[in-house]
Amino acid sequence: MPVRIERSDRVLTIIQSRAEVRNAVDPEHAEMLYEAFLAFDKDDTADVAVFWGEGGAFCAGADLKSLAARGIATRENASTHKSLEYPRDGGPVPRGPMGPSRLALGKPVIAAIEGPAVAGGMELAIWADCRIMAEGSYMGVYNRRWGVPLTDGGTVRLPRLVGQARALELIMTGRKVEAEECLRIGLCEKIVPKGQARQAAEAMAKEIAGFPQGAMRADRRSVYLQHGLTVDAALEREWYNCTGIFKAEGAAGVAKFAQGAGRHGDFNNPNPPQE
Repeated sequence: MPVRIERSDRVLTIIQSRAEVRNAVDPEHAEMLYEAFLAFDKDDTADVAVFWGEGGAFCAGADLKSLAARGIATRENASTHKSLEYPRDGGPVPRGPMGPSRLALGKPVIAAIEGPAVAGGMELAIWADCRIMAEGSYMGVYNRRWGVPLTDGGTVRLPRLVGQARALELIMTGRKVEAEECLRIGLCEKIVPKGQARQAAEAMAKEIAGFPQGAMRADRRSVYLQHGLTVDAALEREWYNCTGIFKAEGAAGVAKFAQGAGRHGDFNNPNPPQE
């Protein structure tokens, strides 16, 4: 199976399992990734997903042998790529060729990167909310060599992460970007020893899952909703986005703090001391 799912409490780890091709994505693999993340988003018992590739590679991009046989889905031929469509307001639009890259989930995804996350694999990595990379791992727009364009959000998300000029340099040259540089330019958030990316990502996921989820998801959602807005419009959107959250969660949390819980930034003491 190209994709496996493992669960630990309220954390799901979605595993790419085509190690023989460095987790390159063919249509079946893409379909399974899409369905796995869609199911995660609808699962009331799961709060955070970790996205990992086994066998020492996150993802080497699209399976080029498969791509050569089927061609790239475009607006013109979308009707012949029925597996590459999903519903959105205004009608169906082409699904990301790599699977979930055009999904807008309501819950966090953390990419755990070992080895290469290149070409479409890089696009999957930057689709996630944040990235933990192992030493020796790397990214790069390696599809530049073959005349294959970025079709899974790379030209949209990369400039938002690292800035337009830096993104253009990476996109136009297709060069290898080592983990240390990824951390320095904002392409990842943490580097861990080789072989520990999944463990570190799952630890972060469990930490996030331990918080009240309504407020965390509202704040996460607000970050995405402000793209393209003026400051005033974004502030207004933020205000309306959080409507009801304080009543649902914040009031109880403030009451706990008033009773002595979590003082001085203590995240390990979420409950008030007992008399």
